[in-house]
Amino acid sequence: MDAILTTAQSWLSDFFDAEVKTEIKQLIANDPEGLKDRFYKNMEFGTGGMRGLMGVGTNRINKYTLGKSTQGLSNYLKKVYAGKEIKVVIAYDCRHNSDTLAKTVANVFSANGIKVYLFSELRTTPELSFAVRHLDCHAGIVLTASHNPPEYNGYKVYWTDGGQIVPPQDGAIITAIENLRYEDINFKANENLIEMIDTEVDEAFIEASVANGNFNAAGKDKFKIVFTSLHGTSITAIPEVLKRAGYNNVTLIEEQSKPDGNFPTVVSPNPEEPEALSMAIKKAEEIGADMVVGTDPDSDRLGIAVRNLEGKMELLNGNQTMIMMTKFLLDNRKEKGMQGNEFIASTIVSTPMMIALAKAYGVECKVALTGFKWIAKMIKDFPNQHFVGGGEESFGFMVGDFVRDKDAVTSTLLACEIASDAKAKGSSFYKELIQCYVDYGFYKEKLISMTKKGISGAEEIKQMMVDYRENPIKEIDGSKVEWIHDYNTSIATNVLTGKTETIDIPKSNVLIYTTKNGTRMAARPSGTEPKIKFYFSINAELDHADNFKKVGSELDKKINRIVSELKLG
Repeated sequence: MDAILTTAQSWLSDFFDAEVKTEIKQLIANDPEGLKDRFYKNMEFGTGGMRGLMGVGTNRINKYTLGKSTQGLSNYLKKVYAGKEIKVVIAYDCRHNSDTLAKTVANVFSANGIKVYLFSELRTTPELSFAVRHLDCHAGIVLTASHNPPEYNGYKVYWTDGGQIVPPQDGAIITAIENLRYEDINFKANENLIEMIDTEVDEAFIEASVANGNFNAAGKDKFKIVFTSLHGTSITAIPEVLKRAGYNNVTLIEEQSKPDGNFPTVVSPNPEEPEALSMAIKKAEEIGADMVVGTDPDSDRLGIAVRNLEGKMELLNGNQTMIMMTKFLLDNRKEKGMQGNEFIASTIVSTPMMIALAKAYGVECKVALTGFKWIAKMIKDFPNQHFVGGGEESFGFMVGDFVRDKDAVTSTLLACEIASDAKAKGSSFYKELIQCYVDYGFYKEKLISMTKKGISGAEEIKQMMVDYRENPIKEIDGSKVEWIHDYNTSIATNVLTGKTETIDIPKSNVLIYTTKNGTRMAARPSGTEPKIKFYFSINAELDHADNFKKVGSELDKKINRIVSELKLG
């Protein structure tokens, strides 16, 4: 506690604002636990950059923690691009303080002689990724906490290729930040270096989204869509993209169309949560819509609902939409003629069905760690291969490589293209998904996420991972565990034969058990939230679409047995 108090007292110097010092003095006098949580560590970069609660302290998002990160990034950019005119672009979402924090970040960059393009109003994350290359920038920043609760904000860093930072840049940037004192931050803006941007980049991004997501599907005039932006940034792009692609029957959920950092109509602005799309689904049932689409606050994730075999709206998960989108893109690529250098991409905790799909089309499926920065890195690392598309289970997808991050804007258009085309041919999105299960295997996944807040929560998550490593699971639902992939040690072990293999991707605190019959369980602490996540994947053969419900019910029962057996339910 002495070290924490010393760190907190260092924020009482004249460098810090008066209101910050007043709050810290109150914490020291009246709230030792609150003081501890705010100063026991520095805010860290995770899988999605830096994300956390807003407030004073080293473990909070505020003017000083973002200023220090920006100063460190400025120093690194000036070292890497010495002698060049360095340019960065900054966007921000609908969250509280996002606009003022974005201006603070712009001020620090400009104070360091770096040219800044700052969006004049909130914009989507995919547009920021696009803008990095469109404006020939060396880096990009977006102020967002994605789908986290209202009290959170965050800071994502993008590199010259438009993808989020990865090794070695991330480590070098973190070192540059850690070598600084807060007093080293230069907040004195050079306004001549800050240029406000909006419509020119908007137009280029919307045109590119339509070009990459529009496949001239049939039946658009009869296809009805309900769309909700969940109070976020996608309202600035998706309605216009759909309109230009020929979708005129689009109903917006007006109550959720105004950007609002309080997210007043939802418990969580996360399309992974069924409750978030409940208002849109209700409207879809009222008007007889064919599809519901909802996006998270920064518009990199999308959730969709389509009509099932009974004609009722059913929410699909990220694995299901990823399979359908990837298959559609592969079909279109196949029609044009495969070149033999195509690849699709997924992540280690997403459905293995992507690998089965790739095998059926004779293309490569590259599998990365969780986080789209790793998929973006694949595109950069394999310039002679053609990236078709790819995604991850957490409701993210990327269409081609013009955006180098999850892109709910273009993916929304692609989902509508698939569904409209299927309907025009007398089928449906849901029926086509079932056919995929017949063709490639019936895979079912389930995610269990446990929240463990604060210092004690972090320790509990750490101990859970230690326990899984030191006392490994030997059997899951009657099938012996065959492989244990430990991404922390980069070793895969066949526990039945003793054979080991090296895992050739960067280290990460992830543990995956796979049984002899293909059942899989992955354990992974979140890189951006105080959570530990458990991912389950099981599969069975589906010989005919008519047996979909029967086999699906059997798989549901199996997942429930496994969750109960592992005491995670």
